[in-house]
Amino acid sequence: MGLFDGTPLDQPVTCEVCAQPLKQCRCPRDGQGKVSLPKDQPVRVQREKRRGKWVTVVFGLDPHATDLPALAKELRATCAAGGTATEDGVEIQGDHRDRILDMLRHRGYPAKAAGG
Repeated sequence: MGLFDGTPLDQPVTCEVCAQPLKQCRCPRDGQGKVSLPKDQPVRVQREKRRGKWVTVVFGLDPHATDLPALAKELRATCAAGGTATEDGVEIQGDHRDRILDMLRHRGYPAKAAGG
């Protein structure tokens, strides 16, 4: 359904960010269908020690608006380390907090270091 549906003034519903029809819009959206840009996601990056080894954990990402498996793959390639995408973020093996912070800030996320 669009604005003035069935009349000569029929217009498709458009995205408020990119002005494309919703079917062609590629803007990231959250679970409710609202646009969730990277600048609106408060990302935190912390390092944890698990079983005697460091793990860098990225959390605060919206799992619906962010392609977590693709982000995890890019982070693994950037850090040359293993890792995985979890329900609420990404885990990378090793202490790569500074490198990941730089990469996320470059992509437009307001990333901050968390923890120790």
